[in-house]
Amino acid sequence: MSTSGLTVHHLRISQSERIVWLCEELGLDYELKLYTRRSDNNLAPDEYKALSPMGIAPVITDGDLTLGESGAICEYIDRKYGGARLSPGPEHPDFADHLFWFHFSNATFMTNGMMALVAMRLGATEMPDFVASRGAGAWQLAEARLGEAEFFGGSQLTTADIMMGFNLTTSRMFGGASLEPFPNIAAYLQRIGQRPAYIRAMEKCEPGMTPKLN
Repeated sequence: MSTSGLTVHHLRISQSERIVWLCEELGLDYELKLYTRRSDNNLAPDEYKALSPMGIAPVITDGDLTLGESGAICEYIDRKYGGARLSPGPEHPDFADHLFWFHFSNATFMTNGMMALVAMRLGATEMPDFVASRGAGAWQLAEARLGEAEFFGGSQLTTADIMMGFNLTTSRMFGGASLEPFPNIAAYLQRIGQRPAYIRAMEKCEPGMTPKLN
């Protein structure tokens, strides 16, 4: 199926790197447009905000369609252009695990990280107990998962890994956990960092930046 109308609008240092990685894993022919954050407030420029009502990353356009939200975009691209090969179906033994980690990524892991980031930006000297405990629990759960499976989704790379990868790598540039207490996560990121599709994606969407894999 032709992907001639598919454009990934990537805001530098943002969740939209997931979509570039997904397209590279699927071997798609797509257009990539890069947008640089504003120098005065580090937010998206006006031309990026104009792409969708929320004005946040990620965003794709596909012909007349404009679509936001990481999870929705991953499902859309994998189902429409990838034959759903990175999304195990109900008949697959990894189906439930894939679903859990695919949704856990933004619903829980990212949410906890954002609460901690906001607290720090507001001048908190220490995290509220519920933020600290939930954040620590999310990292511990991810560490345990990667001690029992090669990928978050199970035996193969899935869109669950596409979703979780940003949380464990580039997201930590905004302030995040050291990998020292998490050897399974550290080993996983080294495996991810060796994938040709990941290397291509990061070279395209973050030229000149060394991926945060350690």
